[in-house]
Amino acid sequence: MEFQSGEKADNAKFLKAHNHVWNHILSVKKTLSLKCAVELGIPDAMHNYGKPMPLSQLIASLPIHPSKTSFIHRLMRILIHSGIFTTENVTNDNNEVESGYVLTDSSMFLLKNNPFSVTSLMLFSLSPVTIKPWHHLSDWFKNDDLTAFGTAHGMTFWEYTDSVPEYGQSFNDGMASDSRFVSSLLLDDKCKGVFEGLESLVDVGGGTGTVAKAIAESFPNLKCSVFDLPSVVAGLQGTDNLEYIAGDMFVDPIPPSHAILLKCILHDWSDEECVKILKKCKEAIMQKSRGKVIIIDMVVEDNDKKGYYDQSLETQLFFDMLMMMLVSGKERNKIEWSKLIVSAGFTDYKITPILGLRSIIEIYP
Repeated sequence: MEFQSGEKADNAKFLKAHNHVWNHILSVKKTLSLKCAVELGIPDAMHNYGKPMPLSQLIASLPIHPSKTSFIHRLMRILIHSGIFTTENVTNDNNEVESGYVLTDSSMFLLKNNPFSVTSLMLFSLSPVTIKPWHHLSDWFKNDDLTAFGTAHGMTFWEYTDSVPEYGQSFNDGMASDSRFVSSLLLDDKCKGVFEGLESLVDVGGGTGTVAKAIAESFPNLKCSVFDLPSVVAGLQGTDNLEYIAGDMFVDPIPPSHAILLKCILHDWSDEECVKILKKCKEAIMQKSRGKVIIIDMVVEDNDKKGYYDQSLETQLFFDMLMMMLVSGKERNKIEWSKLIVSAGFTDYKITPILGLRSIIEIYP
């Protein structure tokens, strides 16, 4: 057999290429194995045990049928190989050494009581509703539908979340969990300088105000507002320096403020829609002196310069595919961000990549 280049394949190279394709085909099994472990409560069972957990103890703690006990070690084996769990040797009551399962830093994010848990976002991402559009992705490429989600469900993602409350709540729970995580990073010593000296801030599309609440608590002299749809902010109670304002960022004026916060908003929308949003933000801060827009979003690495596997880049590319499939948005690189910012009439910006996969982008009129 010959490769694309015409090079004659030796067996090792041939088998490696074949295995690479097989691994790509089967990698979804790793994801679904993780989902199964979370649904069975395995991470919480290990955490509650408080020390390396032998297989027999793990099996005894799980709500599984007796006929399935022999399969748990196989589920754990793939998740250990994936780096979700690990093992340590322990001595049992009979003075015998056996292997015990242990949580890793990664699996701590799967615990129900962890405020930064990603389980709600995982269950949303792997729900049948969210998965179905992936099976229509090739159909979408052949039609003129806006998204593959629309091809699969006959309505936009936003219409579906409004019409199916359980699905919408699943999405909101995932976003709230992510906002708690981002807030913890935003307000550490490396990042909180972004908010120092500001007198007012409007969190546009801020949902129930997870991020705005954290900022308001850290800066009691900063007047914070959450600006979101009436259906989102109805009935929510503010505080001395936090208020909720109902409105549509595409229709209504954004309340004037020294700073506008856009946390994971622009990646949901097309370039044209983002320019509209940014222009409205510019109008809001032009009414105040020393104004700026603070964007929290991904800045995709230049994969042309990556000659090796990079997990962070791959995660960003996964998110980009998700944006393409669910909504009309995208994850952008530095050049794409620059074009958006300039097109909206801003003259300067600064990108600070200190939020892991995401960055803080400060833009100025």
